[in-house]
Amino acid sequence: MTWFVVIAAAMATMALAWVLPALLRRRGAGVVMQSRASNLALLKDQLAELESDLVAGTLSRQQYQHAREDLERRALEEAREAVEPAAPARAGWTAVVLAVSIPLCAAALYWQFGTPQAMSPESDVRNAGQPTPQEVEAMVAKLAARLAQTPDDGNGWALLARTYLVMQRYPEAIAAYERAAAILKDNADLLADYADVLAMSQGRRIEGKPLQIVERALQIDPTQWKALAMAGSAAFDRKDYKKAIGYWEKLQSRADASSEFAREVAANIEEARQLGGIKALSKAEPQPKQTAKPQAQAAGASVEGSVTLSPTLTGKVAPTDTVFVFARAAEGPRMPLAILRFQVKDLPATFRLDDSLAMSPAMKLSNHPDVVIGARVSKTASATPQAGDLQGYSKPVKVGAAGVAVVVDQVVP
Repeated sequence: MTWFVVIAAAMATMALAWVLPALLRRRGAGVVMQSRASNLALLKDQLAELESDLVAGTLSRQQYQHAREDLERRALEEAREAVEPAAPARAGWTAVVLAVSIPLCAAALYWQFGTPQAMSPESDVRNAGQPTPQEVEAMVAKLAARLAQTPDDGNGWALLARTYLVMQRYPEAIAAYERAAAILKDNADLLADYADVLAMSQGRRIEGKPLQIVERALQIDPTQWKALAMAGSAAFDRKDYKKAIGYWEKLQSRADASSEFAREVAANIEEARQLGGIKALSKAEPQPKQTAKPQAQAAGASVEGSVTLSPTLTGKVAPTDTVFVFARAAEGPRMPLAILRFQVKDLPATFRLDDSLAMSPAMKLSNHPDVVIGARVSKTASATPQAGDLQGYSKPVKVGAAGVAVVVDQVVP
């Protein structure tokens, strides 16, 4: 607000600087008359020069006549100014009144009709480019009214459905998605979104109508990413781990290998393999049998410690909630190198992580000098972090360390 006032004051000062000098300047009558007399004398000399040029033939009669008329017009203007009354004697008071009233009137008008609260920096950040809730509601109502007049506009129904979804008005979103899907029958992306909002409306359960819509989407586009993710989750919930792995491997092939999304999919696949006792297919050539010495070295590559739950979070968990304890590289990929599973009722618990618990043959604890040990409490038993999960991490430690303490003391946002 301070900067606004300073700038406004500077602009008012600049405006007054143009007006006040003309009011305050007092030129003597003699000076004014002398100036006008000099101008008339100059015009008289110019007229004499025109007549000389006409006589000498350097100026045509038409050119002479135009120039003479111009000089006569200027002479009349000078004469008219000479008889105009002088400025009133109270010009100084006028300047004072303007100097005071202009800033006061500007401030009063802005305060009455402007937006004084907009001078707050917080207001600038909060409102820049953001429509108000009332404006959003008005736009949505206008779109719904237009669709009532043009019910065959599939793209309009899809837009309205997505808008309702963002506003968390799930029943209206479902109805709009249903209308859009009935018109745009071969749109796999639309069907996947429709299935997603249906699943959210029934506690994120995919079985039933959401799964039927997912299957329709995959018939249209077998690579639709959201449909693959949901189909895999539904199969995982049914404990059909082989089918879940199949869906998620297709999804993994579409993701950027270095992205967090790809790492989460890989973690889900590995969890399904562990629960279903399914071994990963290796495309590499068979490795020679290890000697006893390397096996002993791998066995020594471990980290030992304990996991405890912060007393401040005991009210947020149930005894049967799943606890994942894992190691990941201090620098590099975030994919777990080794993982164990407990339940909250087992806490506090001791752990030992080594290469025998590796999630991938290529990602072993023994391949990294420093690791971070993490623990996460999940109510859904999902390897992918969810909002509301509890977690805690150690500082980076050397592989081979013992006595590492991990305290679960944070809530996943």
